[in-house]
Amino acid sequence: MNPLTERQIRDSFVNCSKGEARRAGLPPRLAGLPWPQLDFLGWRDPGAPERAYLVAERPGGPVGVALRVAQDVRRSFTKSTICSVCLTPHSGAGVALFAAPRAGERGRQGDTVGAYMCADLACSLYVRGLKRTDGGIRLEESLTVEERVLRAAANLDAFLEKVVADRAGAAR
Repeated sequence: MNPLTERQIRDSFVNCSKGEARRAGLPPRLAGLPWPQLDFLGWRDPGAPERAYLVAERPGGPVGVALRVAQDVRRSFTKSTICSVCLTPHSGAGVALFAAPRAGERGRQGDTVGAYMCADLACSLYVRGLKRTDGGIRLEESLTVEERVLRAAANLDAFLEKVVADRAGAAR
């Protein structure tokens, strides 16, 4: 992923108002992020842990979505859950349900799209083996790292497509 500025990130949001995008807490040390290893930028709001954000490069420029983390989701600490983007298995609370309001009129009416994703939104690092899960769970796959990266990108793109499907009338 190409490095993004604060302005590019804030201007990329498609499912929240300009005011909400302006108030979003950005990841600390933005310039020091491992941009070449990122397929998307995902982070939890440092000031409001129930909020999260995701920005991905798409044709036409970066697309950002505001997310909410589902609260009170009970997880078993003896069973694992798999991220729907990178397919990394996590034990306990390593995967969270994120809900994104749809862009445009549907989102203003309360329509959301949800996905179970790595709670820290570090899918890019898990896929590349640069980060390990807390429980040390790892699936052995016959896919190469490049193939896993492509699969994760396709899964993320499918999620984003559901969010921006009604983008023509999106309030920015």
